[in-house]
Amino acid sequence: MEEPTRDAAALTGPDPRRTRTVGARVVSAVFRLVMAALILLLAVRTYEETAVALARSNGSLRTAEATVSKLTSHTESGRAGGGQDGGSGNWIVHTEYTVELRVGDELTTVDGVPDAAAHGLREGQRVTAGLWHGRVVEVDGRDVWPGWHAGGWDIPLFVLYPLVMGYLIALAVAACAHLACRDGRARLERQDRSGPWVLGFLVAVAAVFVLIVCAAFGNRPAFWPLVPVAAGTAAALARLRVVVRRIRSQ
Repeated sequence: MEEPTRDAAALTGPDPRRTRTVGARVVSAVFRLVMAALILLLAVRTYEETAVALARSNGSLRTAEATVSKLTSHTESGRAGGGQDGGSGNWIVHTEYTVELRVGDELTTVDGVPDAAAHGLREGQRVTAGLWHGRVVEVDGRDVWPGWHAGGWDIPLFVLYPLVMGYLIALAVAACAHLACRDGRARLERQDRSGPWVLGFLVAVAAVFVLIVCAAFGNRPAFWPLVPVAAGTAAALARLRVVVRRIRSQ
């Protein structure tokens, strides 16, 4: 009598397709967690910068008497613009300061203070500090808040902003496409959603270049991350509405 044959799955091991599916889910989950963290960080930074700018403009900063306990200077250097290869710009050197203030019983350190804002300050000097939630924004009416700068967490936000921007637009398109299909009158395939997303992303990229030009002329809105996302989302949803109408009319 012949022995029963073994199950094919036992001989070949786990299904490669199932393994790939599990791997794809893990990668997708990790990607979504990373994007959620970046979006949260970008939202917090945008809120901080916008709130500080509004507080400075309407004079609602809390003021307190402070003492300059330490003043440290350091030199920064780099090229100021240039040609397409970046090699024809002028090499500039500027001085920045780290100011340590004693506000009451607490010591507060402000980094990256420009020379103009630190001019005239000396150790032991009594000054008036403008505070936003305990952080020094002004010293004797001079702006010492670093704002958006190429340092700390702002660097990854600058570099990864196009990815975050595209992801947010994709979420908006997917959500609106789902709502449009709930009544059963339209069914949107992936290619139906990709067109509006591409249009929205291109509009957002154009908005980024506009902001770069504005920044070159000294106009740097504190809420700048909202502008490309809002412009791209508006364009994408307007195009999605046209697509939904066309599909429903067929």
